[in-house]
Amino acid sequence: QVQLVESGGGLVQPGDSLRLSCTASGFDFSTETMRWYRQAPGKERELVAFIYSGGGIKEYADSVKGRFTISRDNSKRTVYLQMNSLKPEDTAVYLCHTRSAIAEYWGQGTQVTVSS
Repeated sequence: QVQLVESGGGLVQPGDSLRLSCTASGFDFSTETMRWYRQAPGKERELVAFIYSGGGIKEYADSVKGRFTISRDNSKRTVYLQMNSLKPEDTAVYLCHTRSAIAEYWGQGTQVTVSS
């Protein structure tokens, strides 16, 4: 079955960097668009970034443009989210996502906390 496993979250100070990873299994990773979402307490789930299958097309939420970079390594079945210049408002659970014609798939999430 489809599995998405995130890692790399943690507690950091404002201005620090983190790199999140999401390793996938159970589907043809190289052909699918991959997305990172985040959900903060009391807020709606937000699409942070997505990357098309070949990696050539990427889009970002306005709130993270210029600070976050999404990338993928199809040989490792992994999508990354490099997060720089982190702010307290980036605090959230970050979730990896993909979908097929019939279903959506989510990872369990990794917590990112930005606090001084």
